[in-house]
Amino acid sequence: MARGKITRIAATSLLVLLVLVTAALGGIGWYYSDELLEPAEVPRRHPETALGVDGGNVVLAESRLTTLRGTFGVVWPGGSAKVGDVASTKNGRVERPLIDGTAPPEGTKVRIETNVYQGNPKTALGLVHSDVAVPSELGDMPAWLVPASNRDTWVITVHGRGASREEALRVVPQLHGAGLTVLLISYRNDPGAPKSPDGLYHLGDTEWHDVEAAIHYAQARGAKRVVLYGWSMGGAIIGQTLARSSSASVVSGVVLDSPVTNWTQTLDLQAQNRGVPTWLTPVAELVSGWRAGIDFDRFDLVANPPALKPPTLVLHGSADGTVPARSSRDLASAADRLGWPLQYVEIPGADHTSAWNVATDTYRGALGDFLTRSVGARP
Repeated sequence: MARGKITRIAATSLLVLLVLVTAALGGIGWYYSDELLEPAEVPRRHPETALGVDGGNVVLAESRLTTLRGTFGVVWPGGSAKVGDVASTKNGRVERPLIDGTAPPEGTKVRIETNVYQGNPKTALGLVHSDVAVPSELGDMPAWLVPASNRDTWVITVHGRGASREEALRVVPQLHGAGLTVLLISYRNDPGAPKSPDGLYHLGDTEWHDVEAAIHYAQARGAKRVVLYGWSMGGAIIGQTLARSSSASVVSGVVLDSPVTNWTQTLDLQAQNRGVPTWLTPVAELVSGWRAGIDFDRFDLVANPPALKPPTLVLHGSADGTVPARSSRDLASAADRLGWPLQYVEIPGADHTSAWNVATDTYRGALGDFLTRSVGARP
């Protein structure tokens, strides 16, 4: 009798423990799925400090971000500037040449951004553009249309998670100079765009419909060929467009900057960044899949490549702390086996979506050569 009672107590205790562990894992999975799926606005902090001006240089307090090599934006409430590569670092002061804009006053709290242009194509670049609405299954999606001499070939830009159309402004002068019409789109859950039915990001699993709508918009206005150009999660969205859109046959080229081509590897890296064990990634995927109906396996472009594989240029920074360069390397290594005409350019020392900033000439050279070869754009 005593032994049976002990066995029942042990079994009950084990059951309670399993329930508690399951609840804890579920809670952790829900928390990280919120981080992944909720399109809440990212708080815009200004962690750096401006120390005034020295000659033609903006002076900033030394930090990891203010000492990044390359060309970056400096943003603060009510102002912005474009600064060049580090000119000097001494006694906690970093000097960078002022390229455009007005230097922040001494003592101003600022933010370093990969976006070096603020505003729209007219205010930021001096380019003629139209504010247009792209009809989609959820309603009109706001976009900027920058016309050029070549009305047959359009570039459709797809920004990353939590970013905006401004992310693409860096490359618009080169695209426009190559004679290509550019459509800078928004997609569901962007500010000013319709919300998804459940109010959640789907990491590309439904957002690709909005890219398809942009392709239809371009075709209705004379586009015969389309180049898709995506950053970060925009890469995942483009991957699903190629795999699932009936209009993908019009895509004659793809450019991917720091793309998500494997969500599991990306979530593993972000777990490591937070000091969370990577064995929790499947839990986050399970909860996210349940909440948003996402099949994470379909995003692995090495294991599940699209049937249509247009010429593709992939650019990724070796120091990307958000989306691992490993994913792009894996895709590049598998490209021949997959029958995918893909060129990979890795920028040493560049963090997430900062390859253009860190090595502008290298980036522009690779992009120009690719566009000339893939769609016959002007060099």
